[in-house]
Amino acid sequence: MRLTSLDVFRGIAIASMILVNNASLGEQVYPFLDHADWQGCTFADLVFPFFLFIVGAAMSFSVPAYNPAQPPTKSIYGRILRRSAILFALGLFLNGFWNYDFSTIRIMGVLQRISVAYLLAALAIINLPRKWLWAIAGIILIGYWGAMSAIPVPEYGAGILTREGNLGAYIDRLIITTTHLYKGDNFRSLGDPEGLFSTLPAVVTVLSGYFSAQWLRVQPIQSRTSLGLVLFGIGCLGTGWLWGLEFPIIKKLWTSSYVLFTTGWCLLLLAACYELIEVRNYRRWGKPFEAMGLNAIFAFVASVLLIKILVKTHIGTGEAAPTTYTWLSQQILFFWTSPINASWLFAIATLLFWMAILYIMYRQRWFWKL
Repeated sequence: MRLTSLDVFRGIAIASMILVNNASLGEQVYPFLDHADWQGCTFADLVFPFFLFIVGAAMSFSVPAYNPAQPPTKSIYGRILRRSAILFALGLFLNGFWNYDFSTIRIMGVLQRISVAYLLAALAIINLPRKWLWAIAGIILIGYWGAMSAIPVPEYGAGILTREGNLGAYIDRLIITTTHLYKGDNFRSLGDPEGLFSTLPAVVTVLSGYFSAQWLRVQPIQSRTSLGLVLFGIGCLGTGWLWGLEFPIIKKLWTSSYVLFTTGWCLLLLAACYELIEVRNYRRWGKPFEAMGLNAIFAFVASVLLIKILVKTHIGTGEAAPTTYTWLSQQILFFWTSPINASWLFAIATLLFWMAILYIMYRQRWFWKL
């Protein structure tokens, strides 16, 4: 059984990522395309949870569930470890591009978090029964809240949720060390938005996708099933929002409230895709997204590489020489509008470019899979 709606969901996540990443290159960005500075959740803050959620959903079809009669084989472990290792290596490749200095390279990142979260979730799925998985998800969310709130950090104290004063940042400084942490966005190498400890609740985001897809597999293809996803989604949104009053919704810490709140949005988007594609059989609109979803890793790596090339190369010489991005967006293509609209329009143009490339690959049946 394969649900096209899941591929479309993945494609929407990729399209959103390309849109947000390229819009953020400009000097001015529309607020919904920019990440929340710290607390709160914008559209941009939903993209990463979409990725992790769909990783879990795909595992419902690619990773065998726990079966006491047929324990996991070495080949299953090998496949899981190989995929995780490749994802982590690709993340390091993107972090260092194109001036690799392994004494200061950032260790963690988006693909690295996906790698670790996938690995931990997959190992749990093949070794533990479903009820244990639910229990582990709850323990992680509550335990993470308790640890971040109660365990004191030297020089800062307990319950400090600033960039450098939170428990996760302290653990990252101990294990990863400051030279290999994130250097931008006011973190100053004292923390990391994709750190080790905050990857633990991200595992629950993966499991939420797995639980959702497993549930869909045994449901009839009808609007009642879509409604079930909507109700679950609204429940997660409300619970996450209420929890956020005590444990704030912060993407860069992947707080427990953020997990539930964003899972709610994942379920609502999945419900829309499922209803339109599986139930009502409206498929044509989703073809461009399906093409992107079937080559998600290629789209991610290639689009990030292009961004790095655009911001690291310059047109002309001297200190005043504009980057290739600035030259294209503000001097060639969209010179006739304001900087904020130029960044928005450039992001849309880039998205259409990648949509065309990936649709051609889809028509040629060229798929890059791990």
